[in-house]
Amino acid sequence: MAKNSVNGKVVLITGAARGIGAGLAERLAAQGAKVALVGIEAKEQQAVADKIGASAHAWEADVTSWDDLERATAGVVEHFGGIDIVIANAGIATSGFVRSVDPAAFEKVIEVDLLGVWRTFRVTLPHVLERKGYLLAISSLAAITHAPGMANYAAAKAGVEAFCNSFRAEVAHLGVKVGVAHPTWIRTDLVESADKHPVFGKLRTGMPGLLGKTYPLSVALDHLQAGVNKRARTVHVPRWVGGLKLIRAFLPPIIEIGAKGRIKKADAAALVDIKERGAYESSITGQAGRAATRKD
Repeated sequence: MAKNSVNGKVVLITGAARGIGAGLAERLAAQGAKVALVGIEAKEQQAVADKIGASAHAWEADVTSWDDLERATAGVVEHFGGIDIVIANAGIATSGFVRSVDPAAFEKVIEVDLLGVWRTFRVTLPHVLERKGYLLAISSLAAITHAPGMANYAAAKAGVEAFCNSFRAEVAHLGVKVGVAHPTWIRTDLVESADKHPVFGKLRTGMPGLLGKTYPLSVALDHLQAGVNKRARTVHVPRWVGGLKLIRAFLPPIIEIGAKGRIKKADAAALVDIKERGAYESSITGQAGRAATRKD
């Protein structure tokens, strides 16, 4: 067995109901890992676990809840005997400009996408320390390129990158490795739902060149699977995303210039959409986002 193989390792993955989380669970289980699926969509996660078989088990938990995470983590340890690798993948997004987006939906993105990573890592860390394991957080291209209409998502994902960079230095002497992944637009429920938005879908798909290109899920899974096996410090999906880090200081004014001709019209259209559908419906994106922000 290779030194960094996942064979026989226990891998906890949040947000594993579909997309990247479910795909990684299937791939890592095929390599011999025992996979713990943790998230709020219990039925969908159980279906993924059933598909994988005996090496997978699902726990319902909200990454914004300390109690949920403590309970799920204890369940994973009891069931599998410990935790070697944690992949903080749970994430949601909204569509909207700061001045008109639904406030609760806006803040939920930061709570799930940033604070959810911190809470997941904090709760599972004692067990990962015991096995000198690996923690990987899923950030985004949005951490590097800050597009209009995505202020909360960009802030949260940039926060995840900064958090991981600080955290990595704190635990290196303890034998734990920390990675951060930056996928570009991947064909998942989140991206496909966002693209259907009558206003913001056009802004997203209208981005020039590689910045607007959507890649198949398999591309992300290839890079992330390789990153987990290497216990990588950074994973860029695809590799050109890493190159943008070298020029990130120049990106905000370039994005502002590129968006200038379209934002005025989109701003007016967003207000019309909100008037017709309400701020919440206009803001929400994807099945996971709807589940995370549902109003009881």
